[in-house]
Amino acid sequence: MRIDNRPVDVLRSVKITPNYTAYAEGSVLVEFGNTKVICTATIESGVPQFLKGTGKGWVTAEYGMLPRSTHTRMRRDKAASSGRTQEIQRLIGRSLRAVTDMKLLGERQIVVDCDVIQADGGTRTASITGGFVSLALAFKFLLDQKMLLSFPLNDYVAAVSCGIIHKEPRLDLSYDEDSIADVDMNFVMTGDGKFVEVQGTAENIPFSEDQMGEMVALARKGHNTLFDVQEAIIGSFFKRPKK
Repeated sequence: MRIDNRPVDVLRSVKITPNYTAYAEGSVLVEFGNTKVICTATIESGVPQFLKGTGKGWVTAEYGMLPRSTHTRMRRDKAASSGRTQEIQRLIGRSLRAVTDMKLLGERQIVVDCDVIQADGGTRTASITGGFVSLALAFKFLLDQKMLLSFPLNDYVAAVSCGIIHKEPRLDLSYDEDSIADVDMNFVMTGDGKFVEVQGTAENIPFSEDQMGEMVALARKGHNTLFDVQEAIIGSFFKRPKK
């Protein structure tokens, strides 16, 4: 039995609140249970040097955790120099770029900031899921301002964790589960069911191909729920493409 009595194939309560901050072109508060992340998308003119003159845009991400987002105070990562921070923000950026048409975006950059205000497992998956919605809202802003001719997204993207605890595959691990999991995995998937990234580690006991298949099935079920939550917010101007 799980700590919160959820069935193994059910997500924690997921909520995305749009337009959460006043100044960003796109912003949300995303909640996966007790994990809460503010995602803001900022439009910047110009692109990194390697893209200048190509007519293509760029989407990148930054990630951070507030000192008391955890049970005990953690040091403020002022330079965003930790290996974990760099890994997560690169993952978020890759995930968002996977569904963005950079040619349609033109030579401008979108920076998606993901700031964890409360952590209870799954901060990177919540950041990707909420970061996508903030990105879509920023694109809607550009379209409304007639700065874009067409919407530069080609699909949805979201992320969810899975794990194996006491030989039992489970969906969307809280911190208490993640900290004792024998296997810990993160799945990033697009709306049409393709994988952007799969991160998996056997912490104690190696897992079989059959167990991997069970976790993939759980992840697909979780993603369908996440896409519904995203579409409830942005579906009026960008519906999830049909498979």
